[in-house]
Amino acid sequence: MKRIGMLTSGGDCQALNAAMRGVVKSVSHSGSEVEIYGFIDGYRGLIYGDFRMLTSKDFSGILTKGGTILGSSRTPFKTIKDPDENGLDKVEAMKQNYYKLKLDCLVILGGNGTHKTANLLREEGLNVVTLPKTIDNDLYGTDMTFGFQSAVNIATDAIDCIHTTAASHGRVFIVEVMGHKVGWLTLNAGMAGGADIILIPEIPYDIDKVVEAIEERHKGGSKFTILAVAEGAISKEDAALSKKEYKEKMKNYTYPSVSYEIADKIQKKSKYEVRVTVPGHTQRGGSPCPYDRVFASRLGSEAGKLIMKGEYGFMVGIKNREIIKVPLEDVAGKLKYVSPDASIIKEAKMLGISFGD
Repeated sequence: MKRIGMLTSGGDCQALNAAMRGVVKSVSHSGSEVEIYGFIDGYRGLIYGDFRMLTSKDFSGILTKGGTILGSSRTPFKTIKDPDENGLDKVEAMKQNYYKLKLDCLVILGGNGTHKTANLLREEGLNVVTLPKTIDNDLYGTDMTFGFQSAVNIATDAIDCIHTTAASHGRVFIVEVMGHKVGWLTLNAGMAGGADIILIPEIPYDIDKVVEAIEERHKGGSKFTILAVAEGAISKEDAALSKKEYKEKMKNYTYPSVSYEIADKIQKKSKYEVRVTVPGHTQRGGSPCPYDRVFASRLGSEAGKLIMKGEYGFMVGIKNREIIKVPLEDVAGKLKYVSPDASIIKEAKMLGISFGD
């Protein structure tokens, strides 16, 4: 008998259900008896013992369903060791609930912060297997995270739709794409959607260079320009500030987001009318695309194999199109950034795309 705990943590995304289904189908087809304990709303459920028993029926028909059947919440790693408002030691509570249910392992699906806590639980002696979930594709140790391709599709659709109205009115349009620290989503959606300018956190922009790129397009006969801007895009001036100086500056920040700041500056430095579109949380919603359904199912299947072999302390990822296992200690606390010297950046520039640098 294998007793497996399962939880989804952090921001939701497409294919969480597909990945959990893959785990359960994999272990169920191994021939062993299995009990699945689903913790509600992520680590919160593990902390407070909020769970429900799941059967194979719970995982039927969810391959194409977005969101997560277990619910999710954010439990920041930086406060995980702090007692809650009632003085409860959260880490000890998670361990006690794990042992109380006599679990053989925990399957944890999440992104960067989730993996930090998962690695902490591993260090505390719990058997953990994780799956890489995030639309940002920023988890270290894996070429791809599930949810990313679905989000690229949605953000690309938004840019595609903007093309016709931008061309009709001869405007500059900014499409703000999710990604606070890392620009993979904006970069891929921008290239797929034919954006003329792509601004990502890893390449600080010069607003004069951005305006210059718009001017060049108009001189060449193009009446409109489309910018794909990551929500974490940053100017060269701000990037040069210390963390303390930047934090102080942001106290007086009056724009809804960086895209509106960029729009305002473009309008002040040029004659062009600028509009901003923010797809927002639609990028995390809806059904997973076919790629993510297959990918998440493969990850879940391999996670099931690790569980049946008793191999714990790993994230299941992908390298060169093959599913691999990566030690959690090699993943936790690391981000996979877009290198300014990456071949995809050079190729985009060869296509005439400006990065405002």
